[in-house]
Amino acid sequence: MSRSVHVFRTPDRFVAGTVGQPGERAFYLQAVHRSRVVSVLLEKQQVQVLAERIDALLDEVKRRFGTEIPPATPTVADLSPLVMPVDAEFRVGTMGLGWDAEAGSVVVELLAITETELDESVVLADDAEDGPDAVRVFLTPSAAREFASRSERVIGAGRPPCPICGNPLDSDGHMCVRLNGYHRSAPFGSQQPGQ
Repeated sequence: MSRSVHVFRTPDRFVAGTVGQPGERAFYLQAVHRSRVVSVLLEKQQVQVLAERIDALLDEVKRRFGTEIPPATPTVADLSPLVMPVDAEFRVGTMGLGWDAEAGSVVVELLAITETELDESVVLADDAEDGPDAVRVFLTPSAAREFASRSERVIGAGRPPCPICGNPLDSDGHMCVRLNGYHRSAPFGSQQPGQ
């Protein structure tokens, strides 16, 4: 079976989003250009790392090359949900990030999870027959900042953290490690009758 490479040079949209309720959310990245939609499944931590690395890359490009880069901002213009139905092409294993100086674009490459790890020094060509399926997206600096800001918002929209241990709270409480496993079911600060 030949590998499938989806390239988006001028996407209308490249966003992180979720499907499901907090605590059971599945995380996706979705690239859209006109009627073409490609979604990939990944872990929450991968979304967070990608957003952080994009911000760091843009800051480095500005510092090193003097390129005009928009500043990081918590403002997000695109709050629309993912295009439904979400049908993942693959689960992301390896992610790559780079700067195309000629195009003035951030390049995000998402590779499908494989049985064997890829040598990080290998650059996969678009027309290579072997290798994992891939999505390659070229983003303007402003679109890359927007992606990072939205990703941070998506990550933060999950379960609230426990004020004691910082782990996510479930709707029925959780086993707080800081309270030696005591199961806290009442909201923090409230007491049960008879206490």
